[in-house]
Amino acid sequence: MNSIVEMKSLNKFYGSHHVLKNIDLSVNRGEVVVVIGASGSGKSTLIRCVNGLEMYQNGSLLVDNYQMPVEEDRKLGGERELATIRKGVGMVFQQFNLFPHKTVVENITIAPMRVRKKSKADAEATALSLLDRVGLKAHAHKYPGQLSGGQQQRVAIARSLAMEPHLMLFDEPTSALDPEMIGEVLDVMRELAADGMTMMIVTHEMGFAREVADRIVYIDQGEILEIGQPDSFFDNPQNERARTFLTRVLKH
Repeated sequence: MNSIVEMKSLNKFYGSHHVLKNIDLSVNRGEVVVVIGASGSGKSTLIRCVNGLEMYQNGSLLVDNYQMPVEEDRKLGGERELATIRKGVGMVFQQFNLFPHKTVVENITIAPMRVRKKSKADAEATALSLLDRVGLKAHAHKYPGQLSGGQQQRVAIARSLAMEPHLMLFDEPTSALDPEMIGEVLDVMRELAADGMTMMIVTHEMGFAREVADRIVYIDQGEILEIGQPDSFFDNPQNERARTFLTRVLKH
């Protein structure tokens, strides 16, 4: 298989706290991998390592054919490689992180113009096309504060897509939203999955995870305890801690 992410024996520490323990995980191009687990289990740290927001101390992490430098090498000046990797990796966070003083279309065009050196006309044409894709073209010239949380998160997705990423990372993208707004964001993500976008998603939305994932990764206390296809994982998890976790979350 043609993998875009390859982690081998990856370890991450915060001081003496061992956050990620000997992680072995690959993500293939065109695949949707959903990472689930209890709060504090290491899910967000795992995907934040993929675009270099978190540094790892040992092991190996290959992203889009680039070797992500370990913490020691980063400190010695591995930032150029990191910038190259990040161009091809989009990230959508819990919070929307939009510039409040810039319009929706300006938020989307900043990075393509500065990083990819697109002309303003090309960047705006792409932005409007993406806003149409996420159902927000009519709001292009509004400011983030004039939008709902769900709309802002859809703008954040469009902003990431404007960089033409090979891989999209989602770190609990609906956790800051009111319940009635969650569906509109998940719908956009469903469409991305249907279009073949490679995605790593951290989420607590179990129904969505079962629907869109090619594989489910269950992580607990920094260890991957089970990887499986959605139906087999949700219907018959092999790991006892995974069974306990599902029993608890599916009750709610």
